[in-house]
Amino acid sequence: MDNGAETRTDVVVYGATSFVGQLLVRYLVERHGADGALRWSLAGRSKQRLEALRRSLGPTAAGLSLHVADAGDEPALRRLCAATRVVVSTVGPYSLYGEPLLRACVESGTDYCDLTGEVQWIRRMLDRYEALAARSGARIVHCCGFDSIPSDLGVHFLQQEARRRFGMPCERVRMRVHVLRGGVSGGTVASLLNVIAEAAADPTLRRELADPYSLCPPADGARLWQPQVRSATLDTASGLWVAPFVMAPVNTRIVLRTQHLTGGAYGPGFRYDEALVRGRGLRGRWRATVTSAGLKGFMLAAAFAPTRRLLQRFVLPAPGEGPSPEAQARGRFDLRFLGTTADGRPLRARVTGNRDPGYGSTARMLGEAVACLAQDVPRSRRPGGFWTPASIFGDLLVARLTRHAGLTFEIESS
Repeated sequence: MDNGAETRTDVVVYGATSFVGQLLVRYLVERHGADGALRWSLAGRSKQRLEALRRSLGPTAAGLSLHVADAGDEPALRRLCAATRVVVSTVGPYSLYGEPLLRACVESGTDYCDLTGEVQWIRRMLDRYEALAARSGARIVHCCGFDSIPSDLGVHFLQQEARRRFGMPCERVRMRVHVLRGGVSGGTVASLLNVIAEAAADPTLRRELADPYSLCPPADGARLWQPQVRSATLDTASGLWVAPFVMAPVNTRIVLRTQHLTGGAYGPGFRYDEALVRGRGLRGRWRATVTSAGLKGFMLAAAFAPTRRLLQRFVLPAPGEGPSPEAQARGRFDLRFLGTTADGRPLRARVTGNRDPGYGSTARMLGEAVACLAQDVPRSRRPGGFWTPASIFGDLLVARLTRHAGLTFEIESS
């Protein structure tokens, strides 16, 4: 622990020197300053790298506290939790490195959020720590980046408007990715490959990953059939050809968990799916077919250790690598939500971001999520437990993202 350690901060950024961690830290400096109302500090396993990062942030950051803690050093992680109200972690793959920190947060009653998209790890953490978090008061919020804030809050935003206009939510919602421009980092690749490797070795896990309700309790009432786009498909709602969206297995489960945590606020017949738009006519069909085949080929290659190692060595970025600042600034995303009420009335919403979705925008989303958790959501309103972004933040985070993070949420005219 470094200077200022005697002062308990609002937020500790754990994994601050990672690729995404550095983006997050720089966003916090830009948005909140290093000595503003949001008090925050840096944490990681290397004091030298933390000191170098702090120096790179300029003279105003000289007073930021540093906390040195390895991902497996539980006494150091407990000290870290004692020094803050909220921990935000960028250290993945979470299924390999995330549990000791999450356990320390749950046991100490410290709030926590992260970027994981590893639904099999989230399921394990729910099984092991959900009841304890409810007792200790720790609020745990996973998936606070591109997976799954735009999807989760996009559905929330659409449903809020549906209830205002129609007096009922939309029973059927389709999310369609119209634009997705951005790169990928080695950390994200490592997390995805780890999920695929775990599933390839465990038939029980494969069945769990095939269940859209895998993040909801088994006794959570009747399970509706949920649509899934598995191949090139003509979308009857829009007349466009669509292909599977690689993040749909994460986002759909988070949206369905929000439905559970809000007591079925989206209605008893709620169905949701996501897909990637590839265009109209023969050209759209061809592009959807090629995209679908490419995704299936990648998943197949990643499932076998020899081809997975070849991908890691020759094709995919290594941990610590990612898109350049210029590429992040050129990136953007455009998501459309097509809703229909039980009596057939349509409603459409749009969510956009003006940075690379996985990194430039993700750092901003994560920064606003952790600030929202620290400053806007009292425990009397949202007590301890495992929450989703929409169920704990809702309109509060929509407002923050719109004002500060370059996202837009809008209802489209019919």
